[in-house]
Amino acid sequence: MFRTTSPVTLFTGQWVDLPLEEVARRAAQWGYDGLEIACSGEHLDVWRASEDPRYLNDRLDILKRHGLQVRAISNHLAGQAVCDDPIDFRHKNILRGRVWGDGQSEGVRQRAAQEMKLTAQVARQLGVDTVVGFTGSSVWQYVAMFPPVPETVIEQGYEDFARRWNPILDVFDQEGVRFAHEVHPGEIAYDYWTSQRTLQALDHRKAFGFNWDPSHMLWQGLDPVGFITDFSDRIYHVDCKDTRLRRGNGRSGLLGSHLPWGDPRRSWDFVSTGHGDVPWEDAFRALRSIGYQGPISIEWEDAGMDREHGAAEAVNFIRSLLWKLPESRFDAAFSTNSAA
Repeated sequence: MFRTTSPVTLFTGQWVDLPLEEVARRAAQWGYDGLEIACSGEHLDVWRASEDPRYLNDRLDILKRHGLQVRAISNHLAGQAVCDDPIDFRHKNILRGRVWGDGQSEGVRQRAAQEMKLTAQVARQLGVDTVVGFTGSSVWQYVAMFPPVPETVIEQGYEDFARRWNPILDVFDQEGVRFAHEVHPGEIAYDYWTSQRTLQALDHRKAFGFNWDPSHMLWQGLDPVGFITDFSDRIYHVDCKDTRLRRGNGRSGLLGSHLPWGDPRRSWDFVSTGHGDVPWEDAFRALRSIGYQGPISIEWEDAGMDREHGAAEAVNFIRSLLWKLPESRFDAAFSTNSAA
């Protein structure tokens, strides 16, 4: 089968209940080229990596045994705590104990920032150029804008983001690593205009770009293909997750109504790649048009499908979209003088 320059990888975030060795074995069996390793569970502990010089060699040996590569790592969970306000029980459930500590909010944020700096350093030691993750946000809680929120509060939220993330990005620059923020509700950048504002807050520094994940754009009513072309110089990584829309009954709203995943009363649900409404072919044509050659990482989230079935099926679906590009324009033949 033809292989493009973009490796197809599996994001391990939904597989951290299994050892990395087992996830690698299964991913290789299904036909993946590599892993996008999550800095959670047993898969990758950046604190341990900073203290034990043998640890990262062990991680790389696992990949080597299964013929896999690593082109990106992710740290969504620590990144979330850098800017979030409030810090509460939700963060305690996702953070490592040494980041949570005594649970005092500012201390949690500072330790989360330190973990993100370590993540950049570990990425470089692994030979990885991109870290994928979240940023958190102190102003997401005001998304409904009622009770009324002064614009100064929103401005202060973006200033807070820049104040906390610029020192982190300084380390990314030192290590020659880029941060690919996943545009996602709950983050400082969650749609088109907030993505623009986020870049402005950082004075458009090159260390910060985006992880293109269309699933979160689709249910908000955004154009995921247009996002690729609008931010063509900032698409640093690609995660493939799908969303199925179920609208038109006049009852189900965009915000989910606090209904659980998979509930048929929801107006949308995350589904395995290829089973939703993301315009994948248009998206991959757009990615080719901007010259993207980085990893294509499959993120599995589907309340109605076994994850092994979904992961095995998705890699073949994505490969079907990575066809070989033409070597010349299709209309070039019309310019050939074929007269005898």
